[in-house]
Amino acid sequence: MSAAAGKSADAAPFPWETVMHAGLCLLRLSPDVFWRLTPVEFFAMTGGMRPQPSGMGREGLEGLMGRFPDGG
Repeated sequence: MSAAAGKSADAAPFPWETVMHAGLCLLRLSPDVFWRLTPVEFFAMTGGMRPQPSGMGREGLEGLMGRFPDGG
């Protein structure tokens, strides 16, 4: 039955404690507002929709390699 519900046998439980802490303590939302949020609204409010950095380019990698060369 769990497969029909889209659940995997090794899926981690939903982190309710973390989500409630972020919404009620860090964002200081009232319980009424918190429980009326959609998942997308909560995701946006916690910074999930901000642009992500693209990562290190070749220049950055070469700089790190120069500062921290492999011993040989």
